[in-house]
Amino acid sequence: MNVITSSIRRARALPLLLPALLLACSASAAEAPASASASASAPAPVVAVKAARMLDVRGGKLVDNAVVLISGERITAAGAGLAIPAGAQVIDLGDKTLLPGLIDAHTHITGKPEDMGYGVIAISIPRMALAGAKNALITLRAGFTTIRDVGADGYADIALRDAINDGDVPGPRILASGPAMGITGGHCDDTLHAPQYNATGLGVADGVAEALKVTRRNIKYGADVIKICATGGVLSFGDDPRTSQYTLEELKAIIGDAHRLGRKTAAHAHGGDGIKLSVLAGVDSIEHGSYIDEEGIKLMKEHKTYLVPTLYLGDWLIENAEAIRLPKPLLEKAKVVLPQARVNIGKAIKAGVPIAFGTDAAVYPHGLNGREFAVLVKLGMTPLQAIRTATLNASDLLGWSDKVGTIETGKFADLIAVDGDPLKDVKLLERVQWVMKGGAVVK
Repeated sequence: MNVITSSIRRARALPLLLPALLLACSASAAEAPASASASASAPAPVVAVKAARMLDVRGGKLVDNAVVLISGERITAAGAGLAIPAGAQVIDLGDKTLLPGLIDAHTHITGKPEDMGYGVIAISIPRMALAGAKNALITLRAGFTTIRDVGADGYADIALRDAINDGDVPGPRILASGPAMGITGGHCDDTLHAPQYNATGLGVADGVAEALKVTRRNIKYGADVIKICATGGVLSFGDDPRTSQYTLEELKAIIGDAHRLGRKTAAHAHGGDGIKLSVLAGVDSIEHGSYIDEEGIKLMKEHKTYLVPTLYLGDWLIENAEAIRLPKPLLEKAKVVLPQARVNIGKAIKAGVPIAFGTDAAVYPHGLNGREFAVLVKLGMTPLQAIRTATLNASDLLGWSDKVGTIETGKFADLIAVDGDPLKDVKLLERVQWVMKGGAVVK
C-alpha cells in the first residue's frame, strides 16, 4: 500500500513539475547552439612535421626540406619548404626521411609462432584477443599504421579493430576478416582434434548455400573483408598446398555475394588450380601464390588481381622450427613449399603481376614485418617498387587509396621516419625510428 500511495503522490505532483522541467530544458537548448558553434569554429591546432627528406612514393623521388602540416587526424599540406603557421606545434626530425605509414595486407594479429600445431588448442578466444592487443602495438611501433587481418578465431580481430577504433587500446588501423572460410577438412578447418570431439572451424562452409550463409554471417558480425581458403596450406594437417579446395561455383557464390555487400575478398591459394579458379571467380587478391605458373600469371595480369606474397616467413620458420615445436609433418611441408614459392613468385614479379605487401605475421613474431622488403628486392624489385607494395599498391587493394598510402592533402596523418635513404637501403624499414598515426606520435 505504501508503494501504491507513493506512486499516486508522484503522479499528482508531475503536472506541477513539468513547467520547471520544460524551462530548464529550454535554457539548456538555448545555450547549446552557442557552445556548439564556438566549438565548431575553433580550428584544430596545427602540427608541423619537418624532416631533411620525404619520400614521394607516387612520384618516386625524395623531396628535400620536407614539411607536413597536420590538422587533427588529417594532412592539410605537404611539400618542400612550406611556411609553418604561427603558433603551430613543430616536430623537427632533423636528418631523417619521412615516408607514409606502411600497410601490411596479410597478418594474423591475434596469433603467434608458438600457436602453430597443437599449441593453439589450449588458447581461448579472449586470450587470443588480449594477445592481439599486445601484437597490435608492436606492429604499429614497427611502422605499420594499417593492416588487413585475414583470419582470426571467434571474430577476435574484429573485436580488436573496434577496441582500437574506440581508443581503448593502441594499434594500427585494421580491416578484419573474422574466421576464414574453408571446406570440411581443409586448411581452414580444425584438423587437430580426434573425431570424437566433433570439432569444426567456425568458417567452414560446404556447397553454395552454406557458403552464402557463412559469408553473410561474417559480414553480420563485422567483417571488412572475406578470407577464403581456396587451396590446402602449409601449417595444417592432412591437406596438400598444391590442390584446390573450393569449386569455381562455390568461389563465385562467396566472392559475388561479398562484392554485392560491399566487401573485398582474399583467397589463400598456394596451388595453380586454386589460384586460377579464384581469379576467374573475381577475387581481389591471391595470398601466398607459392605454386603460381605461367597460366596463373597471365590470368592475374589480365584481371589485375593482386598477389600478396608472404616470403620472409620461410627464413624465420625453418630456422626456428625446433624452438617453437613445429610438428614434423608441417615442417616437412614448409621445407618443400617455401623455397619453391620464391622461385615462382620471382617469375610473377618479373612478369608484372600486381604485388601488394603482406607478411603472414604470427607465423613469425609481430614487429618483424619490415623484413619482407629485402626479400622482394632480392627477387627483382627496386627498393622503390618494394616500398610501393606497402603504400600505393596496398592502399589500392584495401580500397583505401583516399585514406592512406601517400603523404598527401586529405589523407590520414600516418607517417614514419627512418635514418638515411630507403631508396638505397630498403633494410632501413626494418628499423623505423619514429611513427605517427592520425596526427598522434606513437613512437
